[in-house]
Amino acid sequence: MSSDFEGYEQDFAVLTAEITSKISRVPRLPPDEKKQMVASVEKELEEARELLEQMDLEVREIPPQSRGMYSNRMRSYKQEMGKLETDFKRSRIAYSDEVRNELLGDDGNSSENQRAHLLDNTERLERSSRRLEAGYQIAVETEQIGQEMLENLSHDREKIQRARERLRETDANLGKSSRILTGMLRRPLPSRRCLLHCGLREAFHTCFTER
Repeated sequence: MSSDFEGYEQDFAVLTAEITSKISRVPRLPPDEKKQMVASVEKELEEARELLEQMDLEVREIPPQSRGMYSNRMRSYKQEMGKLETDFKRSRIAYSDEVRNELLGDDGNSSENQRAHLLDNTERLERSSRRLEAGYQIAVETEQIGQEMLENLSHDREKIQRARERLRETDANLGKSSRILTGMLRRPLPSRRCLLHCGLREAFHTCFTER
């Protein structure tokens, strides 16, 4: 289950990085290429939405005790998706403004705006990469903790088994001592005293030696 989710995560990371790159290039392209780029970004945004839906379905199948970490990552990805859609809308508005300025012969500060927009998209891509790296680190740490817990449980099980074996040995020694005492009590009194002394000494010696 987690492997499927991580596979979707990787696809989403690659796709969103490509979308970010294309959005930043829209204002700099010639009109014909801009139209093609806009159509390509719209298609990839739809693919990203489908990936989010698949990831959301995978999270719902994860046991409740392990679902929290994946739910947090899903919230981060949905926020990133919302930012991409907002950036794409802004890019299309900037593209419309640029076309209007070209028709009116007024470039204004379009070059400066393009540079600022490109820097903004670059910073956003870097933030997305850092979030993915942090998410991967959390997954690795969670796996390590789970492995340590399994090892501790295995050690505890071995200790319990050894304790049970010692308890059975103690019960066996006590049973043997009880049989010796019972046999001595059934004998005549003179020999009972001698056997009682010898039997008790043998029983205690056997009990403590075997333990």
